[in-house]
Amino acid sequence: MFRRRHKLTPIEDRGPLRVMFVLTSMPVGGAETLLVEIIRRMDRGRFSPEVCCLKRLDALGETLAGEIPTHAGLLCHKWDLAVLPRLIKLLQQRRIDAVVSVGPGDKMFWGRLAARLAGVPVVCSALHSMGLPDHVEIPNRLLAPITDAFIAVARSHAVYLAEHEGCPPCKIRVISNGVDVEKFHPRWPARSLRAELGIPPGAATAGIIAALRPEKDHELFLRAAALVHRQLPEMHFLVVGDGPLREEIQLLAGRLSLEKVVHFLGTRSEIPEVLSLIDVVVLTSRMEANPISILEAMACEKPVVAPAVGTIPEMSGDGASGFLVQRRQPEAFAERVIELLGDGDRAAAMGREGRQQVIAHWSIDRTVEGYQELIAGIYAAKSSPPGKGESTPLGRRALSAR
Repeated sequence: MFRRRHKLTPIEDRGPLRVMFVLTSMPVGGAETLLVEIIRRMDRGRFSPEVCCLKRLDALGETLAGEIPTHAGLLCHKWDLAVLPRLIKLLQQRRIDAVVSVGPGDKMFWGRLAARLAGVPVVCSALHSMGLPDHVEIPNRLLAPITDAFIAVARSHAVYLAEHEGCPPCKIRVISNGVDVEKFHPRWPARSLRAELGIPPGAATAGIIAALRPEKDHELFLRAAALVHRQLPEMHFLVVGDGPLREEIQLLAGRLSLEKVVHFLGTRSEIPEVLSLIDVVVLTSRMEANPISILEAMACEKPVVAPAVGTIPEMSGDGASGFLVQRRQPEAFAERVIELLGDGDRAAAMGREGRQQVIAHWSIDRTVEGYQELIAGIYAAKSSPPGKGESTPLGRRALSAR
Protein backbone atom coordinates (compact mmCIF):
# COMPACT_ATOMS: atom_id res chain seq x y z
CA MET A 1 0.00 0.00 0.00
CA PHE A 2 2.75 2.45 0.96
CA ARG A 3 5.49 3.52 -1.38
CA ARG A 4 8.98 2.70 -0.16
CA ARG A 5 12.01 4.70 -1.12
CA HIS A 6 15.08 2.93 -2.35
CA LYS A 7 17.83 2.35 0.16
CA LEU A 8 18.35 5.46 2.23
CA THR A 9 21.66 7.28 2.09
CA PRO A 10 23.39 6.98 5.49
CA ILE A 11 22.95 10.18 7.47
CA GLU A 12 26.69 10.82 7.64
CA ASP A 13 26.98 10.67 3.83
CA ARG A 14 24.16 13.03 2.87
CA GLY A 15 23.35 16.70 3.10
CA PRO A 16 20.78 18.35 5.37
CA LEU A 17 17.60 16.42 6.07
CA ARG A 18 14.56 18.09 4.48
CA VAL A 19 11.91 18.50 7.18
CA MET A 20 8.30 19.50 6.40
CA PHE A 21 6.18 20.80 9.28
CA VAL A 22 2.49 20.37 8.46
CA LEU A 23 -0.23 22.55 10.02
CA THR A 24 -3.68 23.82 9.09
CA SER A 25 -2.59 27.46 9.38
CA MET A 26 -0.25 29.60 11.48
CA PRO A 27 -2.12 32.32 13.40
CA VAL A 28 -0.47 33.87 16.45
CA GLY A 29 -0.61 31.22 19.17
CA GLY A 30 1.62 29.35 21.59
CA ALA A 31 2.34 26.28 19.46
CA GLU A 32 2.78 28.35 16.30
CA THR A 33 5.11 30.84 17.98
CA LEU A 34 7.18 27.96 19.34
CA LEU A 35 7.39 26.38 15.87
CA VAL A 36 8.73 29.64 14.41
CA GLU A 37 11.52 29.61 17.00
CA ILE A 38 12.32 25.94 16.38
CA ILE A 39 12.54 26.46 12.62
CA ARG A 40 14.73 29.56 12.91
CA ARG A 41 17.19 27.80 15.22
CA MET A 42 17.53 24.46 13.44
CA ASP A 43 21.11 23.72 12.36
CA ARG A 44 21.09 24.48 8.62
CA GLY A 45 24.11 22.25 8.17
CA ARG A 46 21.97 19.27 9.26
CA PHE A 47 18.37 20.28 8.52
CA SER A 48 16.48 22.19 5.85
CA PRO A 49 13.03 23.06 7.24
CA GLU A 50 9.87 23.91 5.29
CA VAL A 51 6.27 24.62 6.30
CA CYS A 52 3.05 23.41 4.73
CA CYS A 53 -0.21 25.05 5.89
CA LEU A 54 -3.04 22.99 4.44
CA LYS A 55 -5.38 26.00 4.34
CA ARG A 56 -3.61 29.36 4.68
CA LEU A 57 -0.36 30.74 6.03
CA ASP A 58 -1.86 33.36 8.38
CA ALA A 59 0.27 35.86 10.30
CA LEU A 60 3.18 33.68 11.43
CA GLY A 61 3.23 31.68 8.20
CA GLU A 62 3.57 34.92 6.25
CA THR A 63 6.47 35.86 8.51
CA LEU A 64 8.26 32.60 7.75
CA ALA A 65 7.55 32.88 4.01
CA GLY A 66 10.42 35.34 3.70
CA GLU A 67 12.85 32.94 5.40
CA ILE A 68 12.12 29.37 4.27
CA PRO A 69 10.02 27.56 1.63
CA THR A 70 6.35 27.70 2.60
CA HIS A 71 3.32 26.09 0.98
CA ALA A 72 -0.42 26.68 1.44
CA GLY A 73 -3.86 26.15 -0.11
CA LEU A 74 -3.82 22.37 -0.41
CA LEU A 75 -7.08 21.83 1.53
CA CYS A 76 -10.07 23.69 0.07
CA HIS A 77 -12.72 22.48 2.53
CA LYS A 78 -13.29 19.90 5.26
CA TRP A 79 -14.19 17.07 2.88
CA ASP A 80 -11.63 17.89 0.19
CA LEU A 81 -10.14 14.44 -0.42
CA ALA A 82 -7.97 15.81 -3.21
CA VAL A 83 -5.68 17.17 -0.50
CA LEU A 84 -4.05 13.74 -0.30
CA PRO A 85 -2.66 13.56 -3.87
CA ARG A 86 -1.73 17.25 -3.68
CA LEU A 87 0.25 16.71 -0.50
CA ILE A 88 1.88 13.51 -1.76
CA LYS A 89 3.02 15.36 -4.88
CA LEU A 90 4.42 18.23 -2.82
CA LEU A 91 6.38 15.92 -0.51
CA GLN A 92 7.85 14.03 -3.46
CA GLN A 93 8.73 17.16 -5.42
CA ARG A 94 10.45 18.67 -2.39
CA ARG A 95 12.20 15.34 -1.65
CA ILE A 96 11.15 15.51 2.00
CA ASP A 97 12.96 13.26 4.49
CA ALA A 98 10.79 13.93 7.56
CA VAL A 99 7.24 15.11 8.14
CA VAL A 100 6.20 16.55 11.50
CA SER A 101 2.49 17.26 11.87
CA VAL A 102 1.76 19.90 14.50
CA GLY A 103 -1.46 19.40 16.45
CA PRO A 104 -4.40 17.00 16.00
CA GLY A 105 -7.13 17.12 13.35
CA ASP A 106 -6.78 17.32 9.58
CA LYS A 107 -3.06 18.15 9.50
CA MET A 108 -2.26 15.15 11.70
CA PHE A 109 -4.28 12.81 9.49
CA TRP A 110 -3.40 14.03 5.99
CA GLY A 111 0.18 14.89 6.90
CA ARG A 112 1.06 11.43 8.17
CA LEU A 113 -0.90 9.51 5.54
CA ALA A 114 0.60 11.50 2.67
CA ALA A 115 4.07 11.12 4.16
CA ARG A 116 3.87 7.34 4.22
CA LEU A 117 2.32 7.13 0.75
CA ALA A 118 5.07 9.42 -0.55
CA GLY A 119 7.77 7.23 1.00
CA VAL A 120 8.96 9.82 3.53
CA PRO A 121 11.36 8.01 5.90
CA VAL A 122 10.49 9.84 9.15
CA VAL A 123 6.90 10.53 10.24
CA CYS A 124 6.25 12.31 13.56
CA SER A 125 3.31 14.03 15.19
CA ALA A 126 3.74 16.84 17.72
CA LEU A 127 0.84 17.36 20.13
CA HIS A 128 0.68 20.46 22.32
CA SER A 129 -2.60 20.23 24.22
CA MET A 130 -4.71 18.04 26.47
CA GLY A 131 -8.41 17.32 26.02
CA LEU A 132 -11.08 19.23 24.16
CA PRO A 133 -11.18 20.87 21.72
CA ASP A 134 -7.89 19.31 20.60
CA HIS A 135 -8.82 15.64 20.87
CA VAL A 136 -7.09 12.88 18.88
CA GLU A 137 -10.04 11.29 17.10
CA ILE A 138 -10.40 7.72 15.86
CA PRO A 139 -9.16 8.28 12.26
CA ASN A 140 -5.91 9.70 13.61
CA ARG A 141 -5.55 6.89 16.13
CA LEU A 142 -5.77 4.38 13.30
CA LEU A 143 -2.61 5.85 11.77
CA ALA A 144 -0.48 5.11 14.84
CA PRO A 145 1.23 2.12 13.12
CA ILE A 146 2.66 4.37 10.38
CA THR A 147 3.89 6.98 12.85
CA ASP A 148 7.46 6.83 14.11
CA ALA A 149 7.00 9.13 17.10
CA PHE A 150 4.42 11.16 18.98
CA ILE A 151 5.94 14.24 20.62
CA ALA A 152 4.64 15.18 24.07
CA VAL A 153 5.64 18.37 25.89
CA ALA A 154 5.94 16.99 29.45
CA ARG A 155 6.04 13.69 31.32
CA SER A 156 2.44 13.93 32.50
CA HIS A 157 1.43 14.91 28.96
CA ALA A 158 3.06 11.72 27.67
CA VAL A 159 1.03 9.68 30.17
CA TYR A 160 -2.13 11.49 29.08
CA LEU A 161 -1.46 10.77 25.39
CA ALA A 162 -0.98 7.10 26.14
CA GLU A 163 -3.99 6.70 28.44
CA HIS A 164 -6.53 8.98 26.75
CA GLU A 165 -5.48 9.69 23.16
CA GLY A 166 -4.53 6.23 21.87
CA CYS A 167 -0.82 6.95 21.33
CA PRO A 168 1.35 3.82 21.80
CA PRO A 169 3.58 4.44 24.87
CA CYS A 170 6.61 3.00 23.08
CA LYS A 171 6.35 5.72 20.43
CA ILE A 172 5.90 8.74 22.69
CA ARG A 173 8.89 11.07 23.08
CA VAL A 174 8.97 13.99 25.53
CA ILE A 175 10.39 17.26 24.20
CA SER A 176 9.47 20.14 26.48
CA ASN A 177 8.43 23.51 25.14
CA GLY A 178 11.00 26.26 25.54
CA VAL A 179 11.48 30.02 25.32
CA ASP A 180 14.33 32.33 24.39
CA VAL A 181 15.76 33.40 27.76
CA GLU A 182 17.79 36.16 26.09
CA LYS A 183 14.65 37.71 24.59
CA PHE A 184 12.48 37.09 27.65
CA HIS A 185 14.26 38.53 30.66
CA PRO A 186 13.49 40.98 33.49
CA ARG A 187 13.45 44.61 32.36
CA TRP A 188 12.25 48.02 33.43
CA PRO A 189 8.58 48.72 32.66
CA ALA A 190 8.00 50.14 29.18
CA ARG A 191 6.83 53.66 30.02
CA SER A 192 5.69 54.49 26.50
CA LEU A 193 3.49 51.40 26.38
CA ARG A 194 2.04 52.19 29.81
CA ALA A 195 1.17 55.68 28.58
CA GLU A 196 -0.30 54.27 25.36
CA LEU A 197 -2.62 52.02 27.36
CA GLY A 198 -3.58 54.77 29.78
CA ILE A 199 -2.32 52.97 32.89
CA PRO A 200 -1.44 55.51 35.60
CA PRO A 201 2.17 55.50 36.87
CA GLY A 202 2.52 53.24 39.90
CA ALA A 203 -0.77 51.39 39.35
CA ALA A 204 -0.49 47.65 40.06
CA THR A 205 -1.35 45.30 37.21
CA ALA A 206 -2.30 41.70 36.55
CA GLY A 207 -2.53 40.20 33.10
CA ILE A 208 -3.45 37.16 31.06
CA ILE A 209 -1.79 36.24 27.77
CA ALA A 210 -3.95 33.74 25.89
CA ALA A 211 -6.06 33.43 22.76
CA LEU A 212 -9.67 34.45 23.39
CA ARG A 213 -11.08 30.96 23.05
CA PRO A 214 -13.44 29.00 25.36
CA GLU A 215 -10.77 26.69 26.79
CA LYS A 216 -8.75 29.67 28.11
CA ASP A 217 -11.73 30.72 30.29
CA HIS A 218 -11.32 34.49 30.29
CA GLU A 219 -14.63 34.73 32.11
CA LEU A 220 -12.92 33.28 35.17
CA PHE A 221 -10.12 35.84 34.81
CA LEU A 222 -12.58 38.74 34.69
CA ARG A 223 -14.60 37.48 37.65
CA ALA A 224 -11.40 37.20 39.67
CA ALA A 225 -10.42 40.69 38.47
CA ALA A 226 -13.75 42.06 39.72
CA LEU A 227 -13.04 40.65 43.18
CA VAL A 228 -9.55 42.17 43.20
CA HIS A 229 -10.95 45.48 41.97
CA ARG A 230 -13.23 45.72 44.99
CA GLN A 231 -10.23 45.72 47.30
CA LEU A 232 -7.76 47.48 45.01
CA PRO A 233 -9.82 49.93 42.92
CA GLU A 234 -6.72 51.57 41.37
CA MET A 235 -5.46 48.28 39.92
CA HIS A 236 -5.49 47.60 36.16
CA PHE A 237 -5.83 44.35 34.19
CA LEU A 238 -4.38 43.45 30.79
CA VAL A 239 -5.94 40.93 28.41
CA VAL A 240 -3.43 40.06 25.68
CA GLY A 241 -4.57 38.01 22.70
CA ASP A 242 -7.41 37.80 20.24
CA GLY A 243 -9.97 35.27 19.14
CA PRO A 244 -13.63 34.47 18.51
CA LEU A 245 -14.80 35.38 22.04
CA ARG A 246 -13.39 38.91 22.11
CA GLU A 247 -16.73 40.72 21.81
CA GLU A 248 -18.35 38.46 24.40
CA ILE A 249 -15.51 38.96 26.87
CA GLN A 250 -15.51 42.72 26.39
CA LEU A 251 -19.26 42.79 27.09
CA LEU A 252 -18.69 40.81 30.28
CA ALA A 253 -16.05 43.32 31.41
CA GLY A 254 -18.69 46.03 31.02
CA ARG A 255 -21.29 44.09 32.99
CA LEU A 256 -18.74 43.65 35.78
CA SER A 257 -18.04 47.42 35.77
CA LEU A 258 -14.43 46.84 34.77
CA GLU A 259 -14.39 48.76 31.49
CA LYS A 260 -12.15 51.52 32.93
CA VAL A 261 -9.50 49.19 34.31
CA VAL A 262 -9.42 46.27 31.86
CA HIS A 263 -7.34 46.79 28.71
CA PHE A 264 -7.85 44.54 25.69
CA LEU A 265 -4.55 44.65 23.82
CA GLY A 266 -5.34 42.14 21.07
CA THR A 267 -2.48 40.31 19.40
CA ARG A 268 0.85 41.93 20.24
CA SER A 269 4.31 41.20 18.91
CA GLU A 270 6.19 42.91 21.76
CA ILE A 271 5.29 40.40 24.49
CA PRO A 272 8.47 41.03 26.56
CA GLU A 273 7.56 44.73 26.75
CA VAL A 274 3.97 43.88 27.67
CA LEU A 275 5.21 41.56 30.42
CA SER A 276 7.35 44.37 31.80
CA LEU A 277 4.11 46.16 32.75
CA ILE A 278 2.51 43.19 34.49
CA ASP A 279 3.11 42.56 38.18
CA VAL A 280 1.31 39.19 38.34
CA VAL A 281 0.64 36.92 35.37
CA VAL A 282 -2.58 34.92 35.59
CA LEU A 283 -3.69 31.90 33.57
CA THR A 284 -7.22 30.51 33.94
CA SER A 285 -7.28 27.71 31.32
CA ARG A 286 -9.41 24.63 31.77
CA MET A 287 -6.51 22.43 30.62
CA GLU A 288 -2.93 23.14 29.56
CA ALA A 289 0.17 21.31 28.38
CA ASN A 290 3.41 23.19 29.14
CA PRO A 291 1.95 26.61 28.17
CA ILE A 292 4.36 29.03 26.51
CA SER A 293 2.78 32.05 28.20
CA ILE A 294 3.76 30.78 31.65
CA LEU A 295 7.30 30.02 30.52
CA GLU A 296 7.64 33.52 29.07
CA ALA A 297 6.35 35.05 32.30
CA MET A 298 8.72 32.98 34.42
CA ALA A 299 11.67 33.90 32.18
CA CYS A 300 10.81 37.57 32.81
CA GLU A 301 10.76 36.93 36.59
CA LYS A 302 7.02 37.42 36.90
CA PRO A 303 5.17 35.42 39.59
CA VAL A 304 2.32 33.34 38.19
CA VAL A 305 -1.11 32.41 39.50
CA ALA A 306 -2.42 29.44 37.52
CA PRO A 307 -4.80 26.50 37.86
CA ALA A 308 -3.46 23.12 38.96
CA VAL A 309 -4.46 21.44 35.70
CA GLY A 310 -2.64 19.49 33.01
CA THR A 311 1.13 19.78 33.16
CA ILE A 312 1.20 23.11 35.01
CA PRO A 313 2.12 21.50 38.39
CA GLU A 314 5.23 20.08 36.67
CA MET A 315 6.31 23.59 35.74
CA SER A 316 5.97 25.09 39.19
CA GLY A 317 5.17 23.63 42.54
CA ASP A 318 2.73 25.71 44.58
CA GLY A 319 4.66 28.52 46.25
CA ALA A 320 7.81 28.11 44.15
CA SER A 321 7.52 30.47 41.16
CA GLY A 322 3.91 31.36 41.88
CA PHE A 323 0.70 29.87 43.21
CA LEU A 324 -1.43 27.00 41.97
CA VAL A 325 -5.15 27.21 42.66
CA GLN A 326 -8.19 25.07 41.98
CA ARG A 327 -10.08 25.83 38.81
CA ARG A 328 -13.48 27.55 38.78
CA GLN A 329 -12.69 29.43 41.98
CA PRO A 330 -12.35 33.15 41.19
CA GLU A 331 -12.06 33.86 44.92
CA ALA A 332 -8.89 31.73 45.11
CA PHE A 333 -7.33 33.48 42.10
CA ALA A 334 -8.17 36.92 43.54
CA GLU A 335 -6.79 36.03 46.96
CA ARG A 336 -3.44 34.90 45.56
CA VAL A 337 -3.09 37.93 43.29
CA ILE A 338 -3.74 40.27 46.21
CA GLU A 339 -1.30 38.29 48.37
CA LEU A 340 1.50 38.67 45.81
CA LEU A 341 0.84 42.38 45.35
CA GLY A 342 1.02 42.85 49.13
CA ASP A 343 4.33 41.01 49.54
CA GLY A 344 6.81 42.41 47.05
CA ASP A 345 9.78 40.51 48.47
CA ARG A 346 8.06 37.16 48.10
CA ALA A 347 6.82 38.00 44.62
CA ALA A 348 10.35 38.95 43.57
CA ALA A 349 11.79 35.74 45.04
CA MET A 350 9.22 33.69 43.13
CA GLY A 351 10.12 35.55 39.96
CA ARG A 352 13.82 34.82 40.37
CA GLU A 353 13.11 31.13 41.04
CA GLY A 354 10.92 30.95 37.95
CA ARG A 355 13.63 32.30 35.68
CA GLN A 356 16.20 29.87 37.06
CA GLN A 357 13.81 26.99 36.39
CA VAL A 358 13.27 28.10 32.80
CA ILE A 359 17.00 28.44 32.19
CA ALA A 360 17.58 24.95 33.62
CA HIS A 361 14.69 23.08 32.01
CA TRP A 362 12.73 25.07 29.42
CA SER A 363 15.10 27.01 27.20
CA ILE A 364 14.37 27.05 23.47
CA ASP A 365 17.81 25.56 22.78
CA ARG A 366 16.83 22.38 24.64
CA THR A 367 13.63 22.17 22.62
CA VAL A 368 15.43 22.55 19.30
CA GLU A 369 18.02 19.97 20.34
CA GLY A 370 15.21 17.56 21.17
CA TYR A 371 13.58 17.88 17.74
CA GLN A 372 16.89 17.59 15.92
CA GLU A 373 17.99 14.50 17.84
CA LEU A 374 14.63 12.81 17.38
CA ILE A 375 14.43 13.38 13.61
CA ALA A 376 18.08 12.57 12.94
CA GLY A 377 17.97 9.54 15.24
CA ILE A 378 14.97 7.97 13.49
CA TYR A 379 16.49 8.60 10.07
CA ALA A 380 19.86 7.21 11.18
CA ALA A 381 18.23 4.06 12.52
CA LYS A 382 16.33 3.48 9.28
CA SER A 383 19.31 4.19 7.03
CA SER A 384 21.73 1.94 8.90
CA PRO A 385 22.29 -1.74 8.06
CA PRO A 386 19.87 -4.11 9.84
CA GLY A 387 20.71 -4.53 13.50
CA LYS A 388 22.98 -1.51 13.65
CA GLY A 389 20.54 1.42 13.65
CA GLU A 390 20.16 1.69 17.39
CA SER A 391 23.75 0.85 18.19
CA THR A 392 24.92 4.34 17.20
CA PRO A 393 25.14 6.98 19.94
CA LEU A 394 22.88 9.29 17.94
CA GLY A 395 20.23 6.63 17.51
CA ARG A 396 20.33 5.76 21.20
CA ARG A 397 19.88 9.36 22.31
CA ALA A 398 17.14 10.16 19.85
CA LEU A 399 15.04 7.07 20.31
CA SER A 400 14.91 7.16 24.09
CA ALA A 401 12.55 9.31 26.12
CA ARG A 402 14.05 12.65 27.02
